[in-house]
Amino acid sequence: MPAVTIKDIAKQAEVSHSTVSRALHGSPLIAKNTVERIRQTAHELGYLPSAAARSLKTNRSQALGVILSSVEDPFFSEILQGIEEVAQRSGYSLFMAASQHDPEREQAIVQAMSEHRVDGVIICSASFKAEQRRQFLAYGVPIVVVNNQAAEDYRYSIYHDDVDGSRQITRHLLDLGHQRIAYIGNYSSGRTNLDRLNGFQQEMDAAGLAVPPEHIHEVSGGGPEDGLAGLEHFLALSDRPSALVCYNDMMAIGVLKGLQQAGIQVPNEFSVTGFDNIVFSAFTNPPLTTFDQPKRFIGAEAARLVLELLNTQLIEDSSEPRAPSGNRDPAGTGTTTQPRVRLLKGRLLVRETTAPPAVAMRNP
Repeated sequence: MPAVTIKDIAKQAEVSHSTVSRALHGSPLIAKNTVERIRQTAHELGYLPSAAARSLKTNRSQALGVILSSVEDPFFSEILQGIEEVAQRSGYSLFMAASQHDPEREQAIVQAMSEHRVDGVIICSASFKAEQRRQFLAYGVPIVVVNNQAAEDYRYSIYHDDVDGSRQITRHLLDLGHQRIAYIGNYSSGRTNLDRLNGFQQEMDAAGLAVPPEHIHEVSGGGPEDGLAGLEHFLALSDRPSALVCYNDMMAIGVLKGLQQAGIQVPNEFSVTGFDNIVFSAFTNPPLTTFDQPKRFIGAEAARLVLELLNTQLIEDSSEPRAPSGNRDPAGTGTTTQPRVRLLKGRLLVRETTAPPAVAMRNP
């Protein structure tokens, strides 16, 4: 069945094409009763406005690009929910892609999003090459980054205080009486991993406890299989830790699996913590003690910020340094702005994978 057009509405309502167009766009030149009659006719005929035509008229695609590191991690799905809720209420759709930390893939994503003329971009990838960023900026596309390892290179960013979160987790284990606490990280996550490691080390230093080098072990991924593989390092130590701080929940799930396979009881013999509070963390056996990032709120804040930039026409170089040039207006919009950076905090969730330490566990 062919799509209903303005011509069909005009014929049915017995008015001109231009009257229909003005009425549907809320023009004050058309009488109120005529506007209501035309809109009612459009509704009865099932008229849907053309996004392509609207794009030509407004020079906006009504689409936001969202670039993720991976679609496999449930962490990103909750951030996406927050982005989508805000975008949808404002009449925007999402153009989503995953970079998989691959520069060639990043380049293809930037090319595709530029060709589809996305109005703004939210980068949820931990790393994103400067070259790709400059290409977006060359097209005048505003960028907001989420938890990015180079957040200081962007004018607009939303990120979580991972140092504080890791300190809270480590303090929880110290308060339980643990002293031999280890950290398993994901070195491919750059700044995020460094912040969580720094938080762990800061809290151990504050407690006056030295961390042996072998109690910090980093692997090249953040999935359950990486946690499972990394656990082998700690189980092979002659003086094992009594608790393990994991970079994220996905790794902690792999660690729990490995401890179960090794016949080590959690938390009676070994305590484990995660980070992120993904949906699965409440359903592990036992339920995982973790740190809850406000993921949906982070996504919503990122979407609100990029829409604010669009609504105020602040299409400017979002990679300028934050120092005094922050009020420049390179797009010639007549508007000035300061860089916007939001640092959000989460909360500790104590569940059943942490308990006071048992007798020292030594390898036979």
